[in-house]
Amino acid sequence: MNKQFRIIAGDHTGITVSNLERSLAFWCDVLGFELSHTAHQTGELAEEITGVAGAEIKLAVLKTPDGHKVELLEYLAPPDRKHSDVRPCDVGHVHVALLVDDLDTILEKIAGSGWKAAGKPQILKTGPNAGKRVVYVRDPDGTTIEFMQPP
Repeated sequence: MNKQFRIIAGDHTGITVSNLERSLAFWCDVLGFELSHTAHQTGELAEEITGVAGAEIKLAVLKTPDGHKVELLEYLAPPDRKHSDVRPCDVGHVHVALLVDDLDTILEKIAGSGWKAAGKPQILKTGPNAGKRVVYVRDPDGTTIEFMQPP
């Protein structure tokens, strides 16, 4: 019997960070996200969920104005965690895209935060997002956010 299923909705986007407090300061103080809750996962629960032996995770869940959530995860263990400088062109790179009402103002605010624009804002010429101004920004961990301003 071939049982059917369907995806009901997107729930959250998880981002592994090297320093939860630094990332929270950016997401909440600079971007204005609302802190939903924090948690600490360790032991069998953390291992079984993630598939990472010895996982210990400090995490915070943030809310976007439209209800989507961003989960920031700082792994305290295992000790052999890697920091890789993944570029947007590298396999496995993921980014979050956020709609904003004023791209220039948000880029000015970001400039003093340790994050920086990866390029220069461009206006998309074709496709379903034609007319939107877009740019990628990256944090010290290499996390990428795409900001999109509708026309």
